[in-house]
Amino acid sequence: MSSTTLNRPRARLVGLAEQIRFWLLLGSLTVLLILSITLAVVIGPVSIPMDKVWQIIWAQISWGGEGDWTQAQVNIVWLIRFPRVLLAVFVGAGLAVVGVAMQAVVRNPLADPYILGVSAGASVGAVLVLGLGWFAFIGVYAVSTGAFLGALVTFVAVFLLAQHNGRLAPSRLILSGVACAYVFSGITSLITLTSDNRELARSVLAWLLGSLAGTGWIDLTLPVAVLVLGSGYLTLQARALNALLVGDETAATLGVNVNRFRRQLLLVMSLLTGVMVAVSGAIGFVGLMIPHMVRMGVGTDHRRVLPVSVLAGSIFLIWVDVVARTAFAPIELPVGVITSLLGGPFFIWLMHLQRKSMRDVL
Repeated sequence: MSSTTLNRPRARLVGLAEQIRFWLLLGSLTVLLILSITLAVVIGPVSIPMDKVWQIIWAQISWGGEGDWTQAQVNIVWLIRFPRVLLAVFVGAGLAVVGVAMQAVVRNPLADPYILGVSAGASVGAVLVLGLGWFAFIGVYAVSTGAFLGALVTFVAVFLLAQHNGRLAPSRLILSGVACAYVFSGITSLITLTSDNRELARSVLAWLLGSLAGTGWIDLTLPVAVLVLGSGYLTLQARALNALLVGDETAATLGVNVNRFRRQLLLVMSLLTGVMVAVSGAIGFVGLMIPHMVRMGVGTDHRRVLPVSVLAGSIFLIWVDVVARTAFAPIELPVGVITSLLGGPFFIWLMHLQRKSMRDVL
């Protein structure tokens, strides 16, 4: 009997064990997400027992009657904390999957919507709406539309600047992103300081730093719809994303129309980034840190990386928001401040790893 024949059952067992570990991980993260949501609603200046939190939520969902809780507790859980925690879930998941897709498209582990200036471009689009009234005819979706168009313009600009001899040069990508971020940040400041609306500067500053405060149920509609559609599309294209990791030529030989696929990804990533920035502000480094942490546990296969990143990004941003609103109470920190404090050292560590791997190759 040949060694190949003997190795087949062993390979099947290894594959089965990996599948079991993956599904156990997904199950564990799902339980942890539910627990995180519950604790995040419980924690605050007014503490509410865990069982009462879900009783109130269930009563509101099922149009149930009165229970052994006060109207103040209902308002705290249903109108203030629960929508805010759910927004953290959607924004964390959205930024994480954008980071996964972006790092595959540009084949650069340092890619992130914040670092590449995409968040800054989305901010310009949103500030044009807030300060100058652009797209006001769209109503409640005006800010999201402006942010989406700003993100799309930035994506295109960064890609064009990073081209070298008709190819995307990963080494030029970060520099292009930083340059665009500075330009768009300057435009945002110009619009804010020259606007006739004196309150615009204060609201824009708080929004640019990233915050989930003041979230209402109406703020959740568009993020959850875009997250479901965007992450669903990326999951269906997981094999094509895997092919992009090994290069455009290899992806083309595997049947991927690279140019068309990249254009589709640009639209999806712009939409996700624009909507998430519109509802939460420029929260940086989530799309950088979460994909790398996930790949350390499940490898590089996007069929596993994407669903795990959705759960991990949600859990991460929930607890960042809890720290932001409780660590220095009664003062509430912007969420973006916490993610920057965590993401900056992480970015430096990644650059160190890249430099070390290049030195080893040479």
